[in-house]
Amino acid sequence: MFSAQDSVWMAQALRLAERGLYGTSPNPRVGCVLVRAGDVVGTGWHRCAGEPHAEVHALREAGATAHGATAYVTLEPCSHHGRTPPCADALIEARVARVVVAAQDPNPQVAGEGIARLRAAGIAVESGLMETEARELNVGFFARMTRGMPWVRSKIAMSLDGRTALGNGKSQWITGDAARQDVQRWRARSCAVLTGINTVLADDARLNVREIDALTPTRCGEASGCGRGEQAVVCTPEDAAASFATALRQPLRVVLDSQLRIPLEARVLYDGGNTLIYTALRNERKTALLQDLGATVTVMPDGKGRVDLPAMLRDLAQRGCNEVLVESGSTLNGALLRAGLADELLLYLAPQLLGDAARGMAQLGELTSLDQRVNLKWQDMRQVGEDLRITVRVKK
Repeated sequence: MFSAQDSVWMAQALRLAERGLYGTSPNPRVGCVLVRAGDVVGTGWHRCAGEPHAEVHALREAGATAHGATAYVTLEPCSHHGRTPPCADALIEARVARVVVAAQDPNPQVAGEGIARLRAAGIAVESGLMETEARELNVGFFARMTRGMPWVRSKIAMSLDGRTALGNGKSQWITGDAARQDVQRWRARSCAVLTGINTVLADDARLNVREIDALTPTRCGEASGCGRGEQAVVCTPEDAAASFATALRQPLRVVLDSQLRIPLEARVLYDGGNTLIYTALRNERKTALLQDLGATVTVMPDGKGRVDLPAMLRDLAQRGCNEVLVESGSTLNGALLRAGLADELLLYLAPQLLGDAARGMAQLGELTSLDQRVNLKWQDMRQVGEDLRITVRVKK
């Protein structure tokens, strides 16, 4: 059904979509390539939420040459009026001849309607080309739309023997500079960074994206979200830095604090605000003080004195969060794994041993049967500086 050339153009559309890695939430990352008579006549990607979608940018670049062209789009063109008009209508008005779609849109407001509208207008539509890659690029968007919860990714820095801190709690720094810079990229692509109160009290973490210069590429093809490939324009460090700084949005900083113990001087409450605190305790005085600092406090008890984790994730999804990066200790990591709420583990493995007295990566309690184990699936492995970054997914 698809030719080798179709794959080439869709691959370029996917690279374009990657350029929106840091700025499109809560919208998906989408790229579009318009091809006529074997030549690219227009390209575009969704840059920031509220701005025109990928198809509109590509059509504007193509102008009249879009007539009779084939549009390669990484996600089904939208069919509803949101902050921008329907892209399906724009393609119809431009009189493209064919549309190749990587993945259908899981948004119930679209969900096949965009494709149906294009076909009703006499446009040939084919879907499913590089669908796996397109879904992977928007793993959080698909999760939020299909299950009402974001994609939960736990980042854990640990030693070779699986230890995340010494027995006295000291953990700075197990991994090297390159690994810590790499974490900034994962923060930047996440809608929210989640931690527990114990981590705030121990590390006074800020949870914001820093070292922006370290995130931008020094040559085309680096994993920075630039997405420009060999068939696109050459990417300079200055151009990439400007593009990144424009698109970057600081993630929502989320703290789970059952008893509302967070100090008013905690750094997570400053450096730009945008902090959300979930608690199980109603404390009007402390809540008022936190709100004066710009934080949002949400009471969400589970009936056992803790925060209701599933309800918390559903609330984050309703706030438009697609991907949530967890940066916490073994207590919260274990709670998410035990509840079946963690989707992925991002493990930074340092070539060192911390011994039996050091702290583990997740409190799972005593397992009395292998049937109780958490089964994982290898996803990716690569060296980052002197450390290894291992990505595994939780089998559910």
